[in-house]
Amino acid sequence: MNKNNDKWKLRQKQSLPLKLKETMSLNRIREFYNHNHGNVYVSFSGGKDSTVLLHLVRRIFPNVEAVFIDTGLEYPEIKDFVSRTKNVTTIFPKENFSLVIKKYGYPVISKKVARQIRDLQNPTENNKTVRRLYLTGIKRDGTKTKFFKLPQKYVRLIDSPFRISEKCCDILKKNPIKDYEKVSRKHSFIGTMSSDSLQRESAYLKTGCNNYTRNVSMPLSFWLEKDIWNYIRKYKLDYSSIYDTGITRTGCMYCMFGVHLEKGNNRFQLMKITHPKIYDYCINKLELCKVLDFIGVKYD
Repeated sequence: MNKNNDKWKLRQKQSLPLKLKETMSLNRIREFYNHNHGNVYVSFSGGKDSTVLLHLVRRIFPNVEAVFIDTGLEYPEIKDFVSRTKNVTTIFPKENFSLVIKKYGYPVISKKVARQIRDLQNPTENNKTVRRLYLTGIKRDGTKTKFFKLPQKYVRLIDSPFRISEKCCDILKKNPIKDYEKVSRKHSFIGTMSSDSLQRESAYLKTGCNNYTRNVSMPLSFWLEKDIWNYIRKYKLDYSSIYDTGITRTGCMYCMFGVHLEKGNNRFQLMKITHPKIYDYCINKLELCKVLDFIGVKYD
């Protein structure tokens, strides 16, 4: 009952007018800033959501630093926009994408599935129990669960002629930001919204915008994508020109998570039109062609 009530409250917040959402988000930002005595930063990807977040934070705290992780996988238009944004610190991973996929494997389907396949492709005595869980759904105590069982349609990936892994996110994004936070002792504002995924909705329902256990703030959690664009238009914000090309997803260009679900022209088919040189590098040099062929995703 409480869970349903919390969802109802979230839906009510999501239906509020933009002006009220701004006020509520500014209050959450102020609370988190004061809680951490100003030792905060904005996780800035150069995308539209983090652009709005940065503007909101700097409306009341104009000197807050923005931090951009240059993974080497960003659209050129994103990097150009970041370079034109004031007070941005750029940090870099210790390894590049090419090295990561050689060492661990390609990011395919989703982080959860890629993690399962990685363990199943690399059997050891230590992961024997978890491998049984992924294949049968049988837990250590003998009971069954559907949540951890690898969907049957992905079992064939175990015998793929290439390795699969979710490690790229950890190495290219999480590790650099952990190192930055350890040195700076700052805590982050992140521009995620609960409407992005069920996982993010679940996280919001547990903690609200400000998660003081992890010490992270997500003040846009109850916003919708239409609010982001309305805010950009309202305040006449500059934003990355990548959105004017018809591309709506501005994460890592080379990532294959979720590409099998995309309707119409997928990210690689669009890339061939908008960024042909990068497309050629991805498909041929990094051999993403063999992965996409195996999972049945068109790329030309």
